[in-house]
Amino acid sequence: MTDRTHVHAFTDDALGEHDATSLAAAIAAGEISAREAADSAIARAEKVNPELNAIVVTDYDRARTASERPADGVFAGVPTFIKDNTDIAGLPTGHGSEAVHPKVKATTEPYAEQYLASGMTMLGKTTLPEFGFNATTEFQHLPPTRNPWNTAYSAGASSGGSAALVAAGVVPIAHANDGGGSIRIPAAACGLVGLKLTRGREVQSLQGKQMPVDIVSNNAVTRTVRDTAAFVAAIEQFRPAAKLPRVGKVEGPSERRLRIGLITDSIAGEPTDAETKSAVDDTAALLASLGHDVRDITIPTDQTFVRDFIHYWALMAFSTQHFGGRVTGSPFDKSKTDSLTKGLARQFVRRPWLTPLSIRGLKRSERQYRETFTDLDIVLSPVLGHTTPELGYLSPAAGFDVMFPRLVNYVSFTPLNNAAGGPAMSLPLGRTTGGLPIGVHFSAAHGDERTLLELAFELEAARPFARIQDQVQATG
Repeated sequence: MTDRTHVHAFTDDALGEHDATSLAAAIAAGEISAREAADSAIARAEKVNPELNAIVVTDYDRARTASERPADGVFAGVPTFIKDNTDIAGLPTGHGSEAVHPKVKATTEPYAEQYLASGMTMLGKTTLPEFGFNATTEFQHLPPTRNPWNTAYSAGASSGGSAALVAAGVVPIAHANDGGGSIRIPAAACGLVGLKLTRGREVQSLQGKQMPVDIVSNNAVTRTVRDTAAFVAAIEQFRPAAKLPRVGKVEGPSERRLRIGLITDSIAGEPTDAETKSAVDDTAALLASLGHDVRDITIPTDQTFVRDFIHYWALMAFSTQHFGGRVTGSPFDKSKTDSLTKGLARQFVRRPWLTPLSIRGLKRSERQYRETFTDLDIVLSPVLGHTTPELGYLSPAAGFDVMFPRLVNYVSFTPLNNAAGGPAMSLPLGRTTGGLPIGVHFSAAHGDERTLLELAFELEAARPFARIQDQVQATG
């Protein structure tokens, strides 16, 4: 295979350069058929996936059949993929782990039903690192998922496969979920829009139901703000969140000027790298030029937050390591888990007595988070502690003692929103000197996805997002 740094699948087929919104409109108008859209996406996947390694399971025959009579919905006939930690009837769920011997699932889990109720055609399932614990989609023994902007670099995680496919133009939208940054991190790495919803906004996941603090949020990664906004409206139509204000149909920016708090140092007080800080500072300057009130703030969390979140992370790994068959519903060989899962499980065993303190601390963060937004509308920060690393830097093959301190330093902003339950979004507003995307992070009050989306529309217009197809020629 020819070595390539950049990989994308954009070409003049039925998908063209459509986002999900324009593709759905073209299908509805009869300009192209849902079958043509599915066939084009399959061809694109077959073209670039050998290099990206973003797809675990394909379901192309069922997809072609389904596309002949697409379901109703805002994205009727738009091709998509589901992340491989979510059950779909007729397909196995492997959770990114060599320890799982996945059974074919008999039922589709409730959130996947909500996702697909938007009318999309499901083509298969995408990669994630083992049980979603890592921030890079790399494995102990298997090939990594690669970033289409530069295949020597990480695609992020844990929704790395979905992000790689959307960034590369295989599909315009793909399922993602987020238990510590797993929508926002790959969105930042791959130059996408990644919105983590308020806790309770969508149908609760099977994972979330098993947790004493539900830190998991499901949504999608997209290339445009309007696709994310339309998708949020679609899932809200499927099942409105009873205890949250409606987001409604957001179609553009608001005239309201916002009070925005700026943070550049991490929860642990560690400084971010120069390129990441520059991207955030440039965004702050842009916001100020647009009339928003931007002010420096400090992160409102307990000093124990990092310890509490790491321990909770370790609790999940311990539960998976010792009860993996029950957790996954498939045969499970715990000897085959990777170094990160094993290392986290060992950390839990050393200090199990921290568990009630950790859970109380994470629950306390919700109150502290709410207090932040009594006099602010948005918190602006980096998504990550530094720019996207090369493959290998966070790989479990490096060993737990090497990669875990790196991981903690890297994932140093996003977990607060998972613990506190607040919404947050990554937008691709920066670039490294090498041309990789840099995501910038925006948090809002519980239930206020509308403000995030309105601001995202404004920023997308003021600083249009870089497009991979404008940087390189399609592979072929």
